[in-house]
Amino acid sequence: MDLSIVIPVHNERDNVATLADEIQAALGGKLDFEVIFVDDASTDDTFAVLQDLCAQKGPNWHVVRHERNAGQSAALLTGALAAQGAWIGTLDGDGQNDPADLWRFWTLVQQESDPPDMVIGHRVDRHDTWIRRLSSRIANAVRSALLHDGVPDSGCGVKLIRRELFLRLPYFDHFHRFLPALVRREGGRVVSMPVHHRPRRHGTSKYGIGNRLWVGLVDLCGVWWLLHRRRLPYPSRHGEQR
Repeated sequence: MDLSIVIPVHNERDNVATLADEIQAALGGKLDFEVIFVDDASTDDTFAVLQDLCAQKGPNWHVVRHERNAGQSAALLTGALAAQGAWIGTLDGDGQNDPADLWRFWTLVQQESDPPDMVIGHRVDRHDTWIRRLSSRIANAVRSALLHDGVPDSGCGVKLIRRELFLRLPYFDHFHRFLPALVRREGGRVVSMPVHHRPRRHGTSKYGIGNRLWVGLVDLCGVWWLLHRRRLPYPSRHGEQR
């Protein structure tokens, strides 16, 4: 299995079918991939919709469910643990990410003689509410100044990362917002690429100023502390001693 696409979802019943069709159109016949939807204890019938959808799509389409809402980071970890692919691709379940961007990421890592360990999107033309854009802009500026992770948009949902590396990263709630810094801490190389960003078709965002900006700033302090702890030296894939 080349690629496992992990998609956390919570109350996205009206978005998942279109997203699944777009994934099939973007990647079908191009590589050996699977799709793992992780239903984070939706309170609507998202799980039932996904069960029917995956049964229709075929044996490489899966859905797993959290009995309690655990958050996006936990959903990503659940999907990665269930994955069979050497690489993990991630998309948000709201349909704002374009699955075609994952194919661009995949082409990049296959063409380079020394491919990056992680590719992450950069939303250059965001279709979000002003409060989401403002909170992300502030959080990205502070994060970049403190962590020096080398990417302009660490919160972008479109990512491609080596599975074995992802599973080595220290897990904590909201760790998905800091994956580039954590990957670099493990000696990995991260590349950022511009991606498409689309308006949400249905439903409402699960994030706002309270759980996006303030919680992110608290987590940022913890990640800064983690990056400055002494670690044993080891060789990275790219020849540097860390």
